[in-house]
Amino acid sequence: MTMPKLPNSELAVMELLWRRGRLSARQVLEQLYPNSPRSQHGAVQSLLKRLMEKGFVVRDRDVGVYLFSAIPSREAYASDQLEALANRVTGGSVVPIITQLLEGDRLSPDEIARLRTILEEWE
Repeated sequence: MTMPKLPNSELAVMELLWRRGRLSARQVLEQLYPNSPRSQHGAVQSLLKRLMEKGFVVRDRDVGVYLFSAIPSREAYASDQLEALANRVTGGSVVPIITQLLEGDRLSPDEIARLRTILEEWE
């Protein structure tokens, strides 16, 4: 089942949760809007609510404060979105995508070595 593509605002919250782990709404607020001249509390609450409704975030009550955690890993979300892109653009093949990354010099030598290792292990 394909996960929905997240808008940038929701993806920013997910990035925080993937990087930092469990966070309170206040911690998310402080990270997303550190010097905002007006309160963004409602915006953060809406983002977290939408992510929970989509099944991307779970909330736990710990020490009297709700803590929010990402449900899918960054890797699972990225893999799912790459597969959806391949299905839409290249008929399901990731070869043109990888080829473009290689030809466009978008992969580091370490990433290329990692791909080689993965391919050799699959043979």
